[in-house]
Amino acid sequence: MSGQLAAAEPYATRFETEVTAVDGRQVWLERSYFYAESGGQPADRGVIGDVDVVDVQLVDGEQVHVLETEPTFKAGHRVLCSVDWSFRMYCMRAHTASHVLYGAGRRLLDDLGYGGFDIGERAVRVDLETSTTVDDDILIELDELVNRAVWKSRPVSWEDVPVADARERENVAFNEATEDGALRRGRVRLVTIGEDDGGGGNATAIRTTRTGSRAEPWDVAACGGTHVRNTREIGPVTVLGRSNPGEGLTRIELAVGPRAIDRRTVEKRALFDAKRRLGTGAKEVSTELERLIEDRDDLEDRLRRTESELVSARLDRGESFERDGERWHVATVGDVETELVSDVVRSRIDVRAETAEGDDVIVAIGEAGRPFAVVGRAGSRSATGILDDLTDAFGGGGGGSETIAQGGGFDATIDDLRDSLME
Repeated sequence: MSGQLAAAEPYATRFETEVTAVDGRQVWLERSYFYAESGGQPADRGVIGDVDVVDVQLVDGEQVHVLETEPTFKAGHRVLCSVDWSFRMYCMRAHTASHVLYGAGRRLLDDLGYGGFDIGERAVRVDLETSTTVDDDILIELDELVNRAVWKSRPVSWEDVPVADARERENVAFNEATEDGALRRGRVRLVTIGEDDGGGGNATAIRTTRTGSRAEPWDVAACGGTHVRNTREIGPVTVLGRSNPGEGLTRIELAVGPRAIDRRTVEKRALFDAKRRLGTGAKEVSTELERLIEDRDDLEDRLRRTESELVSARLDRGESFERDGERWHVATVGDVETELVSDVVRSRIDVRAETAEGDDVIVAIGEAGRPFAVVGRAGSRSATGILDDLTDAFGGGGGGSETIAQGGGFDATIDDLRDSLME
């Protein structure tokens, strides 16, 4: 079971107690409702006496309160303590939201396992083990299930049970490596998110349905953290995204409270902007975007084909001549992409290699900011060797293979390059 009073009584934030020891800025209390950092939940903030608490850690099972400055009170003094309620409540909401998310995962993901979590000031991270690929559609479903569970006002309860009993229950999320704070003296603290409250206050975690059968709770997990009493207290939740922190793990990030609202606002603005620009309703935005993407892709294909035809036509207008016993062809192709020119030259060299008809060496000279050259060969000369001759004479650089090479950055004009090749 959790030895932290904060976990057992999370709504207790003001108390009086005796100081048992002081060591510089470190303070030990006879009784403390400050939550010590554990299991992914950060330490509480607050005040002891008149000094701010900046950290709380568990050392040998005892809470060590780290103060901002050395206190004036001594061991044996009684002090008034106050836990920062705003931050405590945020952690309670965030921690319970992570359990709600895991419960949603139970309903959507295969081979689900728990890999840990962390409460940050901007987001809550939950690591899941699952064989399911968590894509955007799954994220949307998780977001919907989480918020429906919040809306349903499911009761949240906690109890201490023997560890052996918890291990035998199939529906318990129990990872001893990440939830050591929930274990104590052979017992474990289980947090249960139950069925709908139905307005009856703190209903039992597992309720009987109208048919008389036992209804499964939303989630049951070993946990030593602080939680709200009902999911409705969580407030707004937004699933932010996913990542892969390690092999076999999927990390889901969610926001709770104001940051969840901020994210929803950003998403809403983006949707409304898309609606306005597309001239359609919210449900039709995706379909309209798909149509526009298909149109764009089709236009890009047509443009590329047109540009390829243009490059090919300009190559045809080039000059052919004999050089070193081979047939060379040199042409200027204008301001086009180097890769596009390479594709056209490569296709011509491939035809030459298959049919033995055409030029042995093709050099296309263009200008995309600065002059460039694409060299293709089907004869005995190396394409990179021909390119090296150009870079030796005019600087720049490039590379390629024996059959196709390209380079640029020459300190020369297009006419200089063409003339040097045709000498």
